[in-house]
Amino acid sequence: MRKCKSCGQYTLKDRCPDCGGKAVNPGPGPFSPEDKYGKHRRKEKLKKGE
Repeated sequence: MRKCKSCGQYTLKDRCPDCGGKAVNPGPGPFSPEDKYGKHRRKEKLKKGE
């Protein structure tokens, strides 16, 4: 499912059927236990205090 950047309409296509704007994935990527950079990302997040 994708969401149009211009009007906020949800669609399954790359372009919005209503306004013709670009449709993007609105959510985060899926979790992977084999994430090879996860350790580094968590380390940086702790450094920044987020």
